[in-house]
Amino acid sequence: MKSLLIFAGTTEGRKLSEYLADTGIGHTVCVATEYGEIVLKSHPVVNVHHGRMEREEIREFIRKGDYLAVIDATHPYAGIVTQNIKAAIEEINTSGSDDEGMGVIYFRLKRDAFHPDKTEGVTFFETKESCAKALVETEGNILLTAGSKELSCYCVSEEVKRRLFVRVLPCAESISLCTEQGICGKQIIAMQGPFTAAMNEAILRQYRISVLVTKESGVSGGFPEKLKAAERTGTEVYVIGRPEDEGDSFQEVCQKLERFYGQKICREEFLRITLAGTGMGSRGGMTREVRDAVCRADVLLGAERMLAFCRSGQEKHPFYQAERIIPYLKNLQKSNLPAEVVILFSGDSGFYSGCRRLYCALKEEVRAGGLKASLRVLPGISSVAALAARMGESYQDAAIYSMHGKELKGLVQKIKRNTKTFLLMSGVRDVNRLGDLLEKADMGKCEVIAGYQLSYEEEQVRTLSPGECRNLKEEGLYTCMVRNPHREHARLTHGRADREFIRGNVPMTKEEVREICICKLRLCPGAVVYDIGSGTGSVAAEIACLSEEIQVYAIEQKEEAVSLIRENKEKSGAENITVVHARAPEGLRGLPAPTHAFVGGSGGCLKEILDELYRKGTGMRVVMNAVSMETIGKIRECLADFGIKDAEIIQVQVNRVRETGRYHLMQAENPVWVCAFDWGRHE
Repeated sequence: MKSLLIFAGTTEGRKLSEYLADTGIGHTVCVATEYGEIVLKSHPVVNVHHGRMEREEIREFIRKGDYLAVIDATHPYAGIVTQNIKAAIEEINTSGSDDEGMGVIYFRLKRDAFHPDKTEGVTFFETKESCAKALVETEGNILLTAGSKELSCYCVSEEVKRRLFVRVLPCAESISLCTEQGICGKQIIAMQGPFTAAMNEAILRQYRISVLVTKESGVSGGFPEKLKAAERTGTEVYVIGRPEDEGDSFQEVCQKLERFYGQKICREEFLRITLAGTGMGSRGGMTREVRDAVCRADVLLGAERMLAFCRSGQEKHPFYQAERIIPYLKNLQKSNLPAEVVILFSGDSGFYSGCRRLYCALKEEVRAGGLKASLRVLPGISSVAALAARMGESYQDAAIYSMHGKELKGLVQKIKRNTKTFLLMSGVRDVNRLGDLLEKADMGKCEVIAGYQLSYEEEQVRTLSPGECRNLKEEGLYTCMVRNPHREHARLTHGRADREFIRGNVPMTKEEVREICICKLRLCPGAVVYDIGSGTGSVAAEIACLSEEIQVYAIEQKEEAVSLIRENKEKSGAENITVVHARAPEGLRGLPAPTHAFVGGSGGCLKEILDELYRKGTGMRVVMNAVSMETIGKIRECLADFGIKDAEIIQVQVNRVRETGRYHLMQAENPVWVCAFDWGRHE
């Protein structure tokens, strides 16, 4: 079948070419300038012709090409070009040169209009001449965004020309037209649009613009963004009204072409969304696939740091959360124009990234019909991979965690159990904290390899001691690897010796009894444990070291004991212990509901403590110790008042061997009663 000819001068024309190319329909695109050719995507089925043509030239070009149809996607203000195209086609069709007798079909692809809700501070003019005349009566600087071809109309008055700043395309033709009118140097802003409202606002403020002159260029021409920027800065807007433009919308043109070619042209999704990992941060750290996606994008979303290295001609917004991205995409979709949207994430999209959460949210919107979009995810190079490469290290045998923007529980325990631990950091404070934790846990022999500003010019990879980490000052992006030469193998059971704890003069549950009590607690992942009457904190520390996912609250009223708990917490590296300096049961109020509770000491308030635990909810596992007969009797008395299940009471007698000269004699410890039960269902 015959191919198509597109006269492109708008975003709509460029997008139609991309759709046809994706479908495999051959066509030729005519653009007025070399710059117009540059912004078109190259494709095997697309031919590009650049250069202005008069009516006779257009006629001969169409005749020689033997095209099925001509799509006029020129700018709505380029009325003469549209007249020439129509006249050329009419001459061809009336000459009867078409063998099939259908003639060349003409489609006018019109640009969607934008009608602002507010028109305060906006003045409309029917012609550029009337607008230029009105500018004579204004004061202050003028920003002209109506194109370089009509610049001569606004340069009639020398007084106006002196105040004029012109934003034009960055091509030789536009610059030449400016210099011909005596506009040069600082008065020329050569940039490719459309622009964001923030970019427009920055220009208006930078050049102290009092009046913004623009055409009514529609949504795809950035007209709403100009109005928004002017409203924010209090700038007057002079708008040259759009000529009456009859024709078909983008979808209507696609539908008509589909009937000719018998295949789908207009995709169901108007948005092609790519979620891309940008690597460590600089453009050089991006994969070629991601770089190509960024170059092709119409819209870029992401943190400002990642948008900074992208070319200025793209629409950019510093959005990286679903709450802002999804409403923006829905609004973008209303323009009925296809768009390539790339959402940027630091590092690798599948490695401690917000990409997955946003992908699921977008996928749900597509499923529910809120968005007509295709989704894809592109990976990036993580800073962990980059640091390992800089060091010549592997990371398949390393532990990898993230401290970025969150509290990482059990960090010391994680490092103790691994020879290599990679850590993603938020900044220098995290490095300082890492050094502090290592020193307090007597892990001063560890070395920290810190990757600073990886992929940037100021990149450094330094080997630091924990003390040097504490004193580090340079703010920036850090990824670290901790090398631990004395790795501790993870214990499959609890069972720490009493000598591993700092005791002082505070009573401590002996290790054999401690292990039995912990077994009777029947702990599970994610448990929330109260250690009531914690003493030295030995039970709390043993439980906390079993799993970083367990949260332990050590409740103790004696000041000396509280100090010992804190010391044992630091020594064991159990960051998942919260020390509560208070008397029970008062100290239990306001804490998260526990799943397990160990009562090592009640201070004579056992009944009140059990009452408070009972009010916390059902399903809790409780273990209590007793040494005196009075306490044992109190336990039996209290339990009779509650609905309990799976109760068991055992007595533990521990004898230790003591050397006396040549003999080894048994020395008995005080017998201890251990009571364990589950709360039954509350009435």
